[in-house]
Amino acid sequence: MPELRSVEVEFFRMLNHVVEPRIRAGFGSPRFTPGGFIVLETRGRKSGRLSRTPLAATRIQGHLVVGTFRAGRSQWVKNLSADPDTRFWLGGRLRRARAFLIDPSTTGPAPRSLPAALRWAVSFLRPYTKAGWAFAVLAPRSGAGR
Repeated sequence: MPELRSVEVEFFRMLNHVVEPRIRAGFGSPRFTPGGFIVLETRGRKSGRLSRTPLAATRIQGHLVVGTFRAGRSQWVKNLSADPDTRFWLGGRLRRARAFLIDPSTTGPAPRSLPAALRWAVSFLRPYTKAGWAFAVLAPRSGAGR
């Protein structure tokens, strides 16, 4: 099984290397439709290095929802858990956000600061975390710096 895992890691590394600069430049960003792609930037919880990950995203009331079915193996999930202050590229522009993580380790209701539609989305998505999925709601913040 370790062989298969290293193939998976290398596949995603190669894919991200190819698509990340294009998505960061704005290709595929959610503009006229609620869904598209962003590049999420997280700070490594151990290394402290910045890491960029292309992700599918859905806009809901000015917020973004991203997810993965590889919660236990996705470093961006672990990094957001350690540091929810993050940045992402949308439409070729760098933006700041605070992440609310929905993964197998999170419990309780969504923060009251989220709009009602997002609180409902969080309750809808939470059961999927039992199957190994993870999601994050990115709440926008002003400015581009960390």
